[in-house]
Amino acid sequence: MSQPIEDYAVIGDLQTAALVGIDGSVDWLCLPHFDSPSCFARLLGDESHGFWKIAPAGAPESVLATRRWYRADSLVLETEFDTATGTVRVTDCMPVRDNHPHLVRSVEGITGTVDMHMDLTVRFDYGEVVPWVTSREGLVRFTAGPDSLALWNRVEPVGKDLHTVADFTVNENQRFPFTLVWHPSPEEPPPPLDSHYTVHLTDAFWTEWAEQCCYDGPYKEAVVRSLITLKALTYEPTGGIVAAATTSLPEALGGNRNWDYRYCWLRDATLTLESLMRGGYYTEAMAWRDWLLRAVAGDVSKLQIMYGPGGERRLEEWEASWLPGYEKSAPVRIGNAASEQYQLDVYGEVMSALYSSAKTEGVHSHAAWALQVQLIRFLETGWREPDDGIWEVRGPRRHFTHSKVMAWVAVDRAVRTLEEWPELKGPVEKWRTMRDDIFNEVCEKGYNAEVGAFTQYYGSDQLDASVLMIPLMGFLPPSDPRVVSTVEAVQRNLMDHGFVLRYRTADDGAVDGLTGREGAFLACSFWLVDCLHMIGREEDAQELFERLLSLRNDLGLLSEEYDPLAGRLVGNFPQAFSHVSLINSAFRLSGSDPLATPDYAGTHLVADTMSMPRLQRMKRLGRVAVRRRTGAPR
Repeated sequence: MSQPIEDYAVIGDLQTAALVGIDGSVDWLCLPHFDSPSCFARLLGDESHGFWKIAPAGAPESVLATRRWYRADSLVLETEFDTATGTVRVTDCMPVRDNHPHLVRSVEGITGTVDMHMDLTVRFDYGEVVPWVTSREGLVRFTAGPDSLALWNRVEPVGKDLHTVADFTVNENQRFPFTLVWHPSPEEPPPPLDSHYTVHLTDAFWTEWAEQCCYDGPYKEAVVRSLITLKALTYEPTGGIVAAATTSLPEALGGNRNWDYRYCWLRDATLTLESLMRGGYYTEAMAWRDWLLRAVAGDVSKLQIMYGPGGERRLEEWEASWLPGYEKSAPVRIGNAASEQYQLDVYGEVMSALYSSAKTEGVHSHAAWALQVQLIRFLETGWREPDDGIWEVRGPRRHFTHSKVMAWVAVDRAVRTLEEWPELKGPVEKWRTMRDDIFNEVCEKGYNAEVGAFTQYYGSDQLDASVLMIPLMGFLPPSDPRVVSTVEAVQRNLMDHGFVLRYRTADDGAVDGLTGREGAFLACSFWLVDCLHMIGREEDAQELFERLLSLRNDLGLLSEEYDPLAGRLVGNFPQAFSHVSLINSAFRLSGSDPLATPDYAGTHLVADTMSMPRLQRMKRLGRVAVRRRTGAPR
C-alpha cells in the first residue's frame, strides 16, 4: 500500500524526481525524465508495481520513532529510525546529472547496532513489465526492452519471489552505500559513484542555489523551500517547469478526478515567472520564458494549454488499467487529453509573462514581438468564442468570465508594449478599441448584480475562484466595489472548512462534465490571501496565509489540493502552482514586493524596473546581468 501523500518527500536531479516515503520506501520514480514511464509505481498500486525500501528489519512496530529532514536548504533527505538496539540514518539524494540519472542511498549507523532489510522491486512501464535480473559481485542489473537499471552495492542481495532483497547489519559509524543508475539497455552501466562525495556535492549545489534567494521577510523558510521545490520541478535541458512530479493522485480519495501533471502548463507562466523573479532567480525565470517562446512558436491558432517538458505537443491520454490507483482511486491516466482543449486564458498568460520579462530586462525582442503580434491577431476574433476554461472542464464550452478577463490581459499587455517600446510596430489604436470592447463586455455580462460578484460564466449565478484574478491581473483596481463584493462573495460561498474551492461541483457534472467532489484548491486559497490584502483586510489575509502554511507536510511540501473532510493533502505532489502561489503571497504580505506597484487602475502589477539595490545584488550573486530599458532591441 502507498502512504498518505503528506508522508512523502521529493528528491530530484532537475530532469526527474522520486518520492520517498517516511518508511524509507521510494514509491515513485520515472526514468530517465519526468514524463517517462515509471520503474517504481507503488504509489499508484501496491508492492507488485515497484518500489525500493531500505529500513530496519522486522515489523513496522519495531521502529520506535522516525525523524526526517532536508539538510539545511537542500534536496538531500535524511531519515533516522530508532529501534530497541540502536539508531540508523538513511540519506537519499539524486545528484544533478552529467549524463545518467542516479539515485544514491547511504545507510549509516548512528548508535548501537541495527539489523536492516532492503527490498528492491523494479517494474518498468508503470508497474507492468518485470525485468530480467542478472548479478555479479557488487552489481545487480535489471533489464527490459530499452531500459536498464544497475544497482551498485556492498551487501549480498538475492532474488526472492521476483524481488531483490538483502539483509545486513549496520554498526555505529558504519556506512553501506547504494547507487541505482538508469542507462539504455544496449550499453554497459556507468561505474558506481562515491556516495559520501556525491551527497556532499548535491548538498553543496542546493545550498549554494538557495543562498541566492533575495527574500528577507517573514516566512522566509517557507519561501525558500517553495523555491527549492520549484527548482526541483524544472527540466533543466529546456527550462520548462512541470506542474507536479506525479500522475493521477486524486483530487478526492476514491474519486475519478485523476490527471497526469508531469507536463508544463501555460496557465502557470505569469505567476511562475513572477515568483522566480521575486526570489531573485532571474536565470531560471528567463529560461522558463525562453521555453515558453519555443513551445508556443508556430501556428498560434493551434496553441496548446500544456506541453511536454521539452516542448512536446502530443500528450495522448490513456489509462493504465493494471494499476488500481492511489487508495483505489481509479483510473490511472497517462498523458492528458486537456492538451487538445481550447482555453482562451493561455493567450493572456503568455502575453503577460512575456511583458513581465521584458519589463524586467528593460529591452524587448523583435523576434518575440513578432510572435506576440500573431497571438493578438488571432484574438481579434478568437476572444468572442466560448472555451473550455482554466479548469479544463470536460463539459460544454462556455463564455467563462476568467477566460475573457485573460483575453483582455493579452490585449492590454500588447498595447502597453507598444506604448513603452515605440520602436516596435502594431495597430495600437485598433487594439485599444479591442481592449475596451472586452472590458465592457466582461463588466456587462460577467458581473451578476444579484449575486454581487463576477460569476463563473456569462449569465451564471455560480461563483468561481478564478475571478479572484481580476484585481491580481490589473483588470479592475481592488478599490472597485465590484472587486470588493466579489472577493467577499468568494470568501462567503466558496470556502470549505476555511479553504477555497475552485467552484462548487455538481453531481450531474453540469459544468465540468465530471462526477464526484474535489478538495480545496490551494492556489485559489493563496489568491484569496492576495485579494484580502489588496482590499485592506491585512489581518484576515495573514490569518488565512498562516492556516495554509499549516497544511504543509513536515518537510514544507504542498500538493494541489486539501481535503478538509479527510484532513489530508490530495492531488498531484508536490504541486508547483501551490508553491508559486505561496511565494507570491508571502512577498505581498511582507510589504516588500519588488514587482508590485500601487497603481492598479488598469495596469499590470509589475514595476518599470526592479529597484537598483535589488539589481546590484543579483549581479553580485552572478545572476545574468539585468539591463535597464534603453529602447534598443536585442
